[in-house]
Amino acid sequence: MNTQQIDLVQQTFALTAPQAGLIAARFYERLFVLDPTLRPLFPQDLREQGDKLMTMLAFVVHHLRQPEAIIGAVQRLGERHAHYGVQPQHYVTVGEALLWTLAHHFGPAFTPEVETAWRTAYGVLTTLMQAATTPVAV
Repeated sequence: MNTQQIDLVQQTFALTAPQAGLIAARFYERLFVLDPTLRPLFPQDLREQGDKLMTMLAFVVHHLRQPEAIIGAVQRLGERHAHYGVQPQHYVTVGEALLWTLAHHFGPAFTPEVETAWRTAYGVLTTLMQAATTPVAV
């Protein structure tokens, strides 16, 4: 990610704080519309899960300028997700749900540049998560 993209992600993420619970709820609603088969991977009550989502997003966004600070946590997250049954194709669906949610929350502030910045950030996140579950060739 370049400096401008990091700035855009951090600035727009600041807009989510007052409505983090609503954003998480919208995200999960959209996720299950896009792929209802994902619903069984989650607890019935999604409030705690939504809190975890927003906390992890905040952690990653806050540390985008220090990627070394997030690598371990994100890789452990990827390992847990693999244990829960998350497949590589699910990352695409999650990304679509996240971007849709942000676009609806940010409204006109979700410019093409902001969308590209978030896509890039999500790509970094998922690359790290998936790398943690990919066997290393020896």
